[in-house]
Amino acid sequence: MPDSPLKQAFLEGMSRAPASVSIVTTDGPAGRAGVTVSAMTPVSADGDAPTMLVCMNEAASALPPLLENGCFCINVLRTDQHGISDVFSGRKPAPGDDRFNSATFETAATGAPCLADAVVSFDCELVSAEKIGTHHVCIGAVRAVHVSSEGAPLLYGMRSYLRAEKH
Repeated sequence: MPDSPLKQAFLEGMSRAPASVSIVTTDGPAGRAGVTVSAMTPVSADGDAPTMLVCMNEAASALPPLLENGCFCINVLRTDQHGISDVFSGRKPAPGDDRFNSATFETAATGAPCLADAVVSFDCELVSAEKIGTHHVCIGAVRAVHVSSEGAPLLYGMRSYLRAEKH
């Protein structure tokens, strides 16, 4: 069935709203998993802990482990890390059939894999997950933040990777 005109207009409009590219990773009893996302945003810096939000398609292989493990790390990619994005999105094959072979990861406080050289990584404990349509909105309490002193974020917009420029 073809997409509705509203959906087509929405997708075209969203292509003009660039977003940072991140890989969301998890590890724990349900195993290690990860996926590329552009739907990530802070919720609040207030309260007992800052909170972050990620949206994941219900078909994403990383969603069931994330929900069971109860933790995730949002790793914001640098402009030169589009290859990692391509592997975690499934656009390119994973080296040795393991997405985590595409980069160096460390274990974060929650147990989630943290990309060693991300622009920034937010290590989160899952506090809420709600299915809305075809996606799960997952909210995490931030337990640790790892900020790199170098690099600019990789962006996605106009249906391609973009670079941020400072003025």
